[in-house]
Amino acid sequence: MKIDEVPQDDIPTFRGHGTKAIYALDARGRYTKTTTSGWEVEELVLRDVLADFAEKAEAAKARILAGRTSPIEYFLNRRLMDLAALAQAMGIGKWRVKRHLKPRVFNKLNDKLLQRYASLFRIDIATLKQFKEILARDPDSQF
Repeated sequence: MKIDEVPQDDIPTFRGHGTKAIYALDARGRYTKTTTSGWEVEELVLRDVLADFAEKAEAAKARILAGRTSPIEYFLNRRLMDLAALAQAMGIGKWRVKRHLKPRVFNKLNDKLLQRYASLFRIDIATLKQFKEILARDPDSQF
């Protein structure tokens, strides 16, 4: 795409956050950095992705209350992550994160590891440890 063809659709996602840097061809045919205020097509896809993560988080709430998963599943979806991204951010194997999704394993995790998860999710450790009880009191809570 040439610099003068870069979309400038002023999408709502970027409002208040400036612009996004992308690469496009300049007049001499070389790739150069330029900015965009967004592209409508990109916005539609982004909204679908965000809605998908929100649905997954809501489904995780029900599984947490039923005792089938740990709060980690809810928060990884709220932070727009998948297992691989969470494992990488935690510096542990993906197989370990999968184990931590099991309530019986989660309940045995030490505070040091739980604090690492809580910090990554930008919540306090008490919220992570007591999330099931918090949901039982207020199923519509948002974090």
